[in-house]
Amino acid sequence: MAALRCVRGGLSRAGAWLLPPPARCPLRALHKQGDGTAFQSIYSLDKLYPESQGSDTAWKVPDDAKQANNDIPLVNSKAEVRFHLATADWISEPVRQKIAISHKNKINRAGELILSSESSRYQFRNLADCLQKIRDIIAEASQTPKEPSKEDAKLQRIRIENMNRERLRQKRIHSTIKTSRRVDAD
Repeated sequence: MAALRCVRGGLSRAGAWLLPPPARCPLRALHKQGDGTAFQSIYSLDKLYPESQGSDTAWKVPDDAKQANNDIPLVNSKAEVRFHLATADWISEPVRQKIAISHKNKINRAGELILSSESSRYQFRNLADCLQKIRDIIAEASQTPKEPSKEDAKLQRIRIENMNRERLRQKRIHSTIKTSRRVDAD
């Protein structure tokens, strides 16, 4: 059986439809219910939890269940850590400046560095993840670039000389091509 596709229908020369018009497309009919409303999956929240009362509860517990409270609250597991970077005197000044430059998109107008985590379902694990992010940021900012060795400096200098030599060679080739295109006006 061929796959169903919706293609706009057109009239033949005789005036008959070659394909069904767009309103009678078979795929659109699959997405319409009997009452004319749009298709809704059987896994939608409205069908899974018909007695849900909004975003403050996950679903409504049946009345015959023996519970003290009929509503099950949603659980917040996100953790967010904030601290004022400029007054964090437990971090050295050069490291604070590097953090402020490299992580400027995580600092709000009040000067607070904001880190959040939602990787786990447990809030204490997310809090530990936030604290590890702070440790990583500080360790990254406190690293000083090491001086290149004599051999590395020599290799770098040779590479730069070779690149310059190649650039000048290409420039000479380009120049000869352009001069060969000129027309003598003598």
